[in-house]
Amino acid sequence: MEARTPDLSRLDTRRRKIYYRATHRGTHETDVLIGGFVAPRLEGMTEAQLDALEAVMDLPDADLADWLSGRRPVPDALNTPMMKEIMADATDPARLAAIRGGK
Repeated sequence: MEARTPDLSRLDTRRRKIYYRATHRGTHETDVLIGGFVAPRLEGMTEAQLDALEAVMDLPDADLADWLSGRRPVPDALNTPMMKEIMADATDPARLAAIRGGK
């Protein structure tokens, strides 16, 4: 899924805060991986999905970067459906090519 900036004027306060948190993580790597996952999906997420996303985003940035890049496996207790969705996006060949500037 191609990353795009959602129309922030159409988002409620919670979604705007989530978008900001997703794209200003503290490291460029997680900004790209988490923000790139959130941007095209945020408008259509349910409240339950937003809860699950916020739980993932509450995890330490360094750990998220290691898990999403494949440097370390995600611990079983944290391998939630939302984490699996984010992982699938982070490892999608088309997404990786887009991140690296390929087609």
